[in-house]
Amino acid sequence: MTDIARPDSDFVVNFQIDQRPVRGRAVRMGAASLSPILQRHDYPRHLARILGEAVTLAAMVGASLKFEGRILVQAEGDGPVSMLVGEYRTDGGVRGYAKFDADRWAHLEKVNKGAAPHMPQLFGPTGRLALILIQDDPSIAPYQGIVPLEKGTLSECAEEYFAQSEQVPSRIKLAVAELDRKGEKPIWVSGGMMVQRIAGDENRGDTTEVWREAEALFGTLSDAELVDPDLAVPDLLFRLFHEQGVRMEDRVGLLDSCTCNEERLVDTLKGMPDNALREMVEPDGTLAIDCQFCARHYSIPIEQVTDPVS
Repeated sequence: MTDIARPDSDFVVNFQIDQRPVRGRAVRMGAASLSPILQRHDYPRHLARILGEAVTLAAMVGASLKFEGRILVQAEGDGPVSMLVGEYRTDGGVRGYAKFDADRWAHLEKVNKGAAPHMPQLFGPTGRLALILIQDDPSIAPYQGIVPLEKGTLSECAEEYFAQSEQVPSRIKLAVAELDRKGEKPIWVSGGMMVQRIAGDENRGDTTEVWREAEALFGTLSDAELVDPDLAVPDLLFRLFHEQGVRMEDRVGLLDSCTCNEERLVDTLKGMPDNALREMVEPDGTLAIDCQFCARHYSIPIEQVTDPVS
């Protein structure tokens, strides 16, 4: 059985711990969502894993959006990796890409002797993590929250983001792996889970001790459990919180899906100066443009996007 046929892959779901001021989200990604993204670009393994974490985080955070739109998890800096983007849309579409310097990456791998790099190594001292919320309504300006990429892992940096920007105590775990099963094509899979503390009020009282209990239980979660396609998410949640009980909401399916199209690209090109476009033209009179996300190639006739030369 391939991963795409498994009922416990390629979705994100919200959950609530019964009678506890703790909410959470869980995500599983595989052959229908994450794997084609990483296989399409053929990044170095450690970079593919980190990009997979960013896409997984975007889906996990995006599941809480109360509007139609998208969320970008965007990391950038002046290190070997200059930009990394994971995107989730409220229709369940996900995409991602990374921009890196091959020579500097090779040097980093030599220095680390094959060990996984940490965030400051990847993005340098100016590295920062942004979560960008963009509504489909063009009249509403995007919202952006930023934190420095000072922690070792993307999970830790995301926890710092929620502590600083949202002021919500959160615990986050992300895991990405490449599964190579006998008789099946290797696929990339990921898993993620987060829990958040709900603030106390007159009815709940002080939630500190209950949150500490949830943190301790969450701390027993392993990377292997997060990416195990044979361990269903309801079973995993039961393993963690069976004494309290967990209520899951409806799942949202996830799918590798890019929003690029020729009409939107033409509109963008028409907004650029004609002289700049003519400097980019190919010998055959077209503009050759590749989508950074899905690698789709477009050939746009220069006459379609510029005014006639007088």
